[in-house]
Amino acid sequence: MEFKSELNKLDFISNAKEVADKNNVEVFVVGGYIRDLFLGREKNEIDFLVIGNGPLYAENLAHSLGVEKIALFKNFGTAHFRYSNYDLEFVGSRRESYNHESRKPFVTSGTFEEDISRRDFTINTLAVSINKKNFGTLFDLYGGIEDITNRIIKTPLDPEVTFDDDPLRILRAYRFAAQLNFNVDERINSAANKLRERLKTLPDGRQVVSQERITDEFLKILAAPKPSVGLKLLYESGVMEIIFPEVANLAGVDQRKDFHHKDVFLHTCTVVDNVAQVSGNVWLRFAALMHDIAKPQTKKFVEGVGWTFHGHEELGARMMKSIFYRMKLPLANLEYVEKLVRLHLRPIALAKEEVTDSAIRRLIVSAGLDLEDLITLCRADITSKNQEKVSRYLDNYERVMKKVLEVEEKDKLRLFQSPVRGDEIMAVCKLKPSKKVGEIKSAIEDAILDGVIGNNYEEAFAYLLKIKDGFLK
Repeated sequence: MEFKSELNKLDFISNAKEVADKNNVEVFVVGGYIRDLFLGREKNEIDFLVIGNGPLYAENLAHSLGVEKIALFKNFGTAHFRYSNYDLEFVGSRRESYNHESRKPFVTSGTFEEDISRRDFTINTLAVSINKKNFGTLFDLYGGIEDITNRIIKTPLDPEVTFDDDPLRILRAYRFAAQLNFNVDERINSAANKLRERLKTLPDGRQVVSQERITDEFLKILAAPKPSVGLKLLYESGVMEIIFPEVANLAGVDQRKDFHHKDVFLHTCTVVDNVAQVSGNVWLRFAALMHDIAKPQTKKFVEGVGWTFHGHEELGARMMKSIFYRMKLPLANLEYVEKLVRLHLRPIALAKEEVTDSAIRRLIVSAGLDLEDLITLCRADITSKNQEKVSRYLDNYERVMKKVLEVEEKDKLRLFQSPVRGDEIMAVCKLKPSKKVGEIKSAIEDAILDGVIGNNYEEAFAYLLKIKDGFLK
């Protein structure tokens, strides 16, 4: 690849080169930007490695470009500013040493070679000079180009040392594999399995890696084009048992007599991938990951029937709160995930039977604004190897969705509430705020949902007058 022409496309690179030569410092573009040039991926973050004082070089370059807002972290030898829609990061070359109780390194000045060797993966060790004397020259000390070509994740040093120093790199390895659809060097999997306990919260509450960082990497795996790549690597290495035991527990198949059930973990990976093909919503993908999470607890063998998982959707929904709190997931998404897990069997049931307007109305009201996402999840949940069966179910879903649109247009029920409100019920029935007011209101809503009366004030009020005496006896 011709890096001179690629770098010259950046409108600030001539300033960067001039400032580097004027101050007699060696400067390189390193890491992800160079990697992604090879992969044909767009990236608006560029890391600069300065052999010397990184923040000072950043200040000089910012001044040259007329940038006033610059973030300096002199204690860490780093700086950052935005220019021309790019995030520019600067770091002075360094070497690192680690305390076993922390992933935060002790940093001292280092050589170019020492800095490159401390980086996480070979594909991120590539460096291109921007100095005039060797502008555009690629430095590949650890075979990063070969590993990009072979689509494999490796560490520049022994992975056991790399992961022991910073256990978060275990998750980063699997995240890059998922994002880039790369394979992982077997030595990485072996080291990950050996050092997975380093990702645990210690009994006294201390963490080498914070839960927030673990969760962030996990969500990035879910956001990848094919999340199952990372999910399967986490499981196969044993890391999933540490960071998300409920998901690890989905694996395995029980055989009894002529009955077996498919591996729920592998099924779940397929469902998540199916959702990923049609939606970039990471919380819909998370709901897909969680939809069968309670199957291990509800699994039961019934003679003549086989394996059953009665109530797994309700128990799964109830599990969400503790999972969200433990993993420090944003609580704003809790209700959404709970709803999809709780309702994920409802459209399947409708697709199997003759659909009534009443059943459709109840589904619309229960799902609310998330109805399309619920249907997307349910479509993704069809993972049978029998293509005729899959086609039949999908045809049924199309029939259900056509009916949903018809009923929804007719009734406008998406944000459904009784047209007769509680205060009016209390006035008509001479009641104080009480459980009985709610019962009357629910009776009116049920009548609308069952098609007994229309979804309008006049019919709802007339129905109130008709039924009220039955509640006031």
